[in-house]
Amino acid sequence: MTAALDIPLATRRSSDLSKHSAEVFAEAEDHPVTVTRRDGEPLVLMSQREAESRSRLLEFAAQLITVALDDDGTLAERMAKSFPWMLALSPTDRAACAQDLVDAARASFSTHQSHLVIAELVSWRETASALAAGLGSANLEWLDDDETVERP
Repeated sequence: MTAALDIPLATRRSSDLSKHSAEVFAEAEDHPVTVTRRDGEPLVLMSQREAESRSRLLEFAAQLITVALDDDGTLAERMAKSFPWMLALSPTDRAACAQDLVDAARASFSTHQSHLVIAELVSWRETASALAAGLGSANLEWLDDDETVERP
C-alpha cells in the first residue's frame, strides 16, 4: 500500500467471513480489514464510504501535484487554476485557502486520515459558493447587549 492510503488496522482469515461474517463486516465499517487467503493474495475489505474517500484524496493529490509543478504565479494563483471556485474568494482569502489546503493535505497524507483535507476542501468551496451567491455582503443588524429577546 502507498503512504497516501490507510493501512488496514485488522487482519482476518477468509474463513472468518463465513464463520463470523457479521463481526467482520462490522469491523470493516469502522476501518479497512485485510482478509488473508491460503490460495491467493490478501484482500482488503472496506466500506464504500472509505473507498470513495480514498478516491477523493487521490484526485486531490493529483490536482495538488499539478499546482506544485506549475511555476507561474503565487501558490494562491496556481491553486485557483485547478480550483476555479477560489476566484469567488478575496485575494487574502485565496491565499489563506491555498495554505490551509496544503496544510490539510500534508496532515492527511502523514496521518493516513483522508477526511482532514476533504473537510477543508469542502469547507472552503462552500464558503466560496456562499460568497458567490451574495451571502457575505448582507448588512446585519446586531442587537444591543442589554436587549433581551423572549423565547418563542
